[in-house]
Amino acid sequence: MWKLLVGFAAFAALAIFILMKSGGNVDMSGEKHDVAAPHVEESASAASTPASVPAPASAASN
Repeated sequence: MWKLLVGFAAFAALAIFILMKSGGNVDMSGEKHDVAAPHVEESASAASTPASVPAPASAASN
């Protein structure tokens, strides 16, 4: 059992080392709630559709 834990720790350390050296953007600080997140504008057709009208079903869902 201890060999599994040591192997897992070694594999995780190796994976993080490789990701950091390869230039990947590894951020281990947790979830971010920035205001600087890009804002996606709604399309004009989606905004003009009333909420009470159901969206048409696609052919793939049949």
